[in-house]
Amino acid sequence: MTYILTYFLLFTVIVGGTGQCSFHGPLFLMLCLNPDQSLALYLTRSRWMHLVHVPDYLYHRLPSSFTADLEAGMSSSHFDVTANIADGDTRAGLDQNAKRDIRRIMKGRRVNFDEARRIYTEQRFAKNNIGPDGRPRDPKFVSFS
Repeated sequence: MTYILTYFLLFTVIVGGTGQCSFHGPLFLMLCLNPDQSLALYLTRSRWMHLVHVPDYLYHRLPSSFTADLEAGMSSSHFDVTANIADGDTRAGLDQNAKRDIRRIMKGRRVNFDEARRIYTEQRFAKNNIGPDGRPRDPKFVSFS
């Protein structure tokens, strides 16, 4: 949804920058900017572009393999997918949503794969009311050891 906003703003700068506006209707009236407004949007793009999230790609690829995960840096000495590749594992690879979240953590916090996996797991635990040590936070929880 946010990439639509980016393209809308880009289209606004292009159409408004020409000074030509032949669109009719309430939505397209916003596109009819004068050249000064378009120039202001263009010159201040460094201030508002970071607010607009543009995905790395606009389509979802087919499920990847463990080889693609290894090439993308989704492997380490503690989480080794080379054994799966060596065994000829034909499964689809790692979970797409988890990989996306882990990549986002790696880029945003500038951490390695193992640290990003730990942060991701702790976030998932917190969403499910589980402590970082793996124990439920439910006050009614009873454990027999």
